Amino acid sequence: MSDHESVPRWAELARAKWTNRGAQRPPFAEEPGPGQESVWDYPRPPVLVADDRRVRVVLGDQVVAETRRALKVLETSHPPTFYLPPDDVDASLLRQGQGASRCEWKGTATYWDVGDITGAVWSYEAPFPEFAALKSHLAFYPSRFACFVDEHRVVPQPGGFYAGWITPDLAGPFKGNPGSGGW
Repeated sequence: MSDHESVPRWAELARAKWTNRGAQRPPFAEEPGPGQESVWDYPRPPVLVADDRRVRVVLGDQVVAETRRALKVLETSHPPTFYLPPDDVDASLLRQGQGASRCEWKGTATYWDVGDITGAVWSYEAPFPEFAALKSHLAFYPSRFACFVDEHRVVPQPGGFYAGWITPDLAGPFKGNPGSGGW
């Protein structure tokens, strides 16, 4: 650990690498239209905000999760990632998966499987203090499920690694496209 007792050195080093921090939109950012917000106005480090819209995750004909108590992470260049309270997820469909990943802002992720879909759900069981409210909330890759915010079907964030939920109220471009690795 470092000077910040609860944030390990690897996370501090990774945090220091980011240059785009939401203070100014880059020239290539799309201008938001009426009723839209730019992901380039989101901050870095990211923030966690409540969202009371109806959020649903569906697999085939089965509702895997449904809530009006989602938390979403807003981070420069990313569409929001939605995290759903465990009480609003059908836990009978989940089983702990293999592997883990690390986020310099949130901590170490635990992966979950749903049926034959492996590693498409994750949670932070011991998040860093700034994201303590995320503990045990579940996030879903919208490329692997049908995800909805209110009546809008979510478009998955480009690329295969990130799991942001693109809705009509967002302006990009979004991290994940080729050449966006350093954003």
